[in-house]
Amino acid sequence: MQQPVRTLWVLVAGLGLSALPALAQTKLLRFPDIHGDKVAFTYGGDLWTASAAGGAAVRLTAHPGLELFAKFSPDGKWIAFTGQYDGDEQVYVIPSGGGIPRQLTFDPAAGPLPPRGGYDHQVVGWTPDGSSVLFRAAADADGVLSRTALYTVSLGGGLPKKLPMPTAGPGSYSPDGKRIAYAPMFRDFRHWKRYEGGWAQDLYVFDLATRQQKKVAASKRTERDPMWIGDKVYFASDRDGTLNLYSVEPSSDAVKQLTFQKTWDVRWPSSDHQSRIVYELNGELRVFNVQDGSDRGISITVPTDGGASRPSHISVERNIEGFALSPKGERALFVARGDVFTVPIEKGPTRNLTHSSGTHDKHARWSPDGKKIAFVSDQSGEEQLYLMDQEGKGKPEALTTGLAVPLNAPVWAPNGKHLAFTDKDGVVYVLALADRKLVKAAKDEFGQAGDLAWSPDGQFLAFSLGNLNGMRSLHVWGLGDQQLHRLTGDLFSVTEPVWDPDGKYLYTLSRRDYAPQISNLEFDYAGNRNVDVIAYSLRKDVPHPFPPESDEVGAAPEKKEEGDKKAEAPKGPVSVRVDWDGFEQRGTRVPVPADNLASLEAARGFLLYAKQQPFVYGEINGRRSGGSSLWIFDLKKRQESELLPDVQGWTLSQDGNKVLARTGQGPAASYQLIDAKPKAAEKKTVSTKDLAVDRIPAEEWREVYDEVWRRFRDNFYVKNMHGYDWKALREQYRPWLQHVTHRSDLTYLITELIAELNIGHTYTEGGDAFLPERARVGLPGAHLELDEAAGRYRLARIYRGHNEEPKYRSPLTEAGVDAREGDYILAIDGAELKATDNPYQMLRHKTFAVTLTLNGKPTLEGARQVTYKPIDNDASLRYLDFVLRSKETVDKLSGGKVGYLHIPDMGAPGLYEFVKWYYPQIRKEGLVIDVRANGGGNTSQMFLERLGKKLLGTRFGNNSEHPSTYPSTVFHGHMVALISETSASDGDIFPYHFRFAGLGPLIGKRTWGGVVGGGNSPLIDGGAVFVPRSGTNAPTGEWIIEGEGVSPDIEVENDPASMLAGHDLQLERGVQEVLKRIAEKPMHLPKRPADPVKTK
Repeated sequence: MQQPVRTLWVLVAGLGLSALPALAQTKLLRFPDIHGDKVAFTYGGDLWTASAAGGAAVRLTAHPGLELFAKFSPDGKWIAFTGQYDGDEQVYVIPSGGGIPRQLTFDPAAGPLPPRGGYDHQVVGWTPDGSSVLFRAAADADGVLSRTALYTVSLGGGLPKKLPMPTAGPGSYSPDGKRIAYAPMFRDFRHWKRYEGGWAQDLYVFDLATRQQKKVAASKRTERDPMWIGDKVYFASDRDGTLNLYSVEPSSDAVKQLTFQKTWDVRWPSSDHQSRIVYELNGELRVFNVQDGSDRGISITVPTDGGASRPSHISVERNIEGFALSPKGERALFVARGDVFTVPIEKGPTRNLTHSSGTHDKHARWSPDGKKIAFVSDQSGEEQLYLMDQEGKGKPEALTTGLAVPLNAPVWAPNGKHLAFTDKDGVVYVLALADRKLVKAAKDEFGQAGDLAWSPDGQFLAFSLGNLNGMRSLHVWGLGDQQLHRLTGDLFSVTEPVWDPDGKYLYTLSRRDYAPQISNLEFDYAGNRNVDVIAYSLRKDVPHPFPPESDEVGAAPEKKEEGDKKAEAPKGPVSVRVDWDGFEQRGTRVPVPADNLASLEAARGFLLYAKQQPFVYGEINGRRSGGSSLWIFDLKKRQESELLPDVQGWTLSQDGNKVLARTGQGPAASYQLIDAKPKAAEKKTVSTKDLAVDRIPAEEWREVYDEVWRRFRDNFYVKNMHGYDWKALREQYRPWLQHVTHRSDLTYLITELIAELNIGHTYTEGGDAFLPERARVGLPGAHLELDEAAGRYRLARIYRGHNEEPKYRSPLTEAGVDAREGDYILAIDGAELKATDNPYQMLRHKTFAVTLTLNGKPTLEGARQVTYKPIDNDASLRYLDFVLRSKETVDKLSGGKVGYLHIPDMGAPGLYEFVKWYYPQIRKEGLVIDVRANGGGNTSQMFLERLGKKLLGTRFGNNSEHPSTYPSTVFHGHMVALISETSASDGDIFPYHFRFAGLGPLIGKRTWGGVVGGGNSPLIDGGAVFVPRSGTNAPTGEWIIEGEGVSPDIEVENDPASMLAGHDLQLERGVQEVLKRIAEKPMHLPKRPADPVKTK
């Protein structure tokens, strides 16, 4: 029987690169700037300069990391940029004619961020006097009211200074430096064209003296990239459907369109602050003159050596996608980085059978006779099934043609005459090897039938199909009659069928042991350890698989004569017969304790299965340490025993004698071969060190591009691709491929393509980065400020911690650490800290104890030594500080009547915070639920279920005047929900249904508006693409929220002046609304009634 790999979670692949032909005009020139007769830009991840008139470019940097966002200083002598020299993004400057870069910032950058998040420490310009670099960073962000802000850092060094705007994207100074044009919100790297949700940026002018701001450019879509030239602010907007250049006069609000592109966006415009704006268009650079309105292209050739695109021979040991065994377990089969390999168990060569840098080969399975390997490949441009010699001789033969949908792994019939497989749409196919006839055996209307299993004689195919109620039923398709037989109903889910090698029983898994786990937070249940193994007798004459046991005296069998032995006929091949009538009644529970069972297999005399740890939201891969374990059950002895612990995936050889399992996590993972029998002692580690490919990046990049296009075609949530001609868009962007010389270029190309579909959750990430390890900084968990008068740094704020929670450990507040707000930091580990120093530079690579010399005054006299255990990221402390301050505000404004909780996302952190803060405040009279900046996930229904409970009754005992409630855990009070422009995904869905359920009003700003959920598909080079696969609808069926967001009932904007004065107007209004409702309709629990008298 062909055994599919039993993968308990996804194993992903690896890398990608190749060479660029000589070209007259190079495309994919990114993030340009202009000064005098020069332009600077990024190409292939490095910085280049060229004449503003065009011609050959000159390289400025060459480093494995990215160098981005080049900005000339006002005098043209320097170029500031964002670089990844030490793994994370920092601000650097380099002489504009070339030289050695000098680092200006050292505080740890956020991330690594996915492409849609952009880059921390993003250089956006200079101060008008050229003394400092202007950049955007997340250094002080609390993650809710502030996500990124603008900073300046002096050319002479020192700590960056934050501009007063509480939150900001890129900005541009007015010529006199007194005002700044900026967008408070930042989403410049989001893959969503023509976006109209709540996160769409508007432009403002902020007065640095008065701290007042004025909106100067707004539409229902995006305004971005402000550039101040003279008395006008220039910017890009897609208000007409395509990003074009516009100008606005802040004094009159008069907006004028300057360019009129229809096909290609005006990308990343940047000005010389005099008269010219350089921008990207169709991967090339153009210059717009604001004085005469001229717009010309710059023809630039980049003489790159294609370092990141050169072919190379690389290890793919860490890029394994799947594995299997030969029929008897002599060799292992691996798929890694799109190639198919066979590997010896102990001795012999590793063979790359496909050598296909430009195709994604996967789902390889060995034939029962060991001669052939079937696999799925997209070498034709679509995924088809192929067959090749197990030694790699000759070319693979296409077994299917004309299919145009993703295919799943094939399953061999034991006699080698047929292959069964399924596709993305749930169709079950059976292919006859003799005549290549392809038959559609079934279609799963409610999922994908992925548990195919052939009978021992190859005449029947078993699998499960979904039902309308969410359960799955067992089906068997007959090769002889070509008929599909449904064998079980929809009361229980019956899945993962496997055949008894002797043809008597069909074993399955079924979730039917109902002893739910009870929560210790509230009286509620959760399913856990409820899967049984069921044995179905195939025929009515097959005996019970586990008859009553009884110790009896057995008579010794008669001794056969030698001649009789020779005359005894050998055991013939198994012939399977199934009695369809009464099949379900012949099910018997196998005496295996119910558990979280998965990956069932059958060998002669044994059953094998995985036991999974309970799913715990927040643990690695959702499972507690140790993951899953592999067990074996002896059918004769009726005993189970553990074969292997910590198993991530496993496969059984077709003869049922060997198991190959992936054990361990991450780099420590290994592949172990073990006998499929109880108490198997010997384990052999199968070496994967020789898995290697000849990587040709240009071929890989073409493959990735086409595979991404197909993934969207095949999985997009609606068939009409939002009305776009998806084939035409693929060809529109395809010419860029020949200019790709770095994986970041390919990522940009992909994001531009998928962004055309005008939808959220179109993401891509991963692939080759080649970044150095990120430098660690020994942070104290405090905000540092420079006292310029004293010439010393001080602890301006020490972030409070909940030190018993590891993620909220605040080093300077721990027991025995005598640090106080306002203390001056005079030295770090004995090295004096001066005003011209950057304290984060001195804290770099401090991973153990750090000693600070502190004093309440800026002198060494009376100073004390304080040692702390550092953290390398203080974002969680800044978030906790926000939560604590918000809760204190609510307590103060409401006199303790109203509670507060913030839900940061709808995933594990959000669950953690909800549980932490909700239950202790359940007897408050009101509750402010803050989902501003909620990052989404999938748990909103859990929160709504709890918040939506209604008080149905109370209970009194004789020992308290305070009743308990029915339900036992219920909030009985008034609620409001706070929302913001960055409440996203499931953070959109929560407020929509909060209001729909009548739980309370929504206060704040319109949300993001992205609710078409996605799923990721792995790519050949280890990257992934996320395709929106299922939309969100109202109970009546219409599409909701997507592209628009959820509007508040009460709109409140947190303007900078109020925030700088210490106010959170949205929070304050939320408290007011709750108090108003409490006054109008108090919701107290009842007082004890009079004792009943029950005498006559």
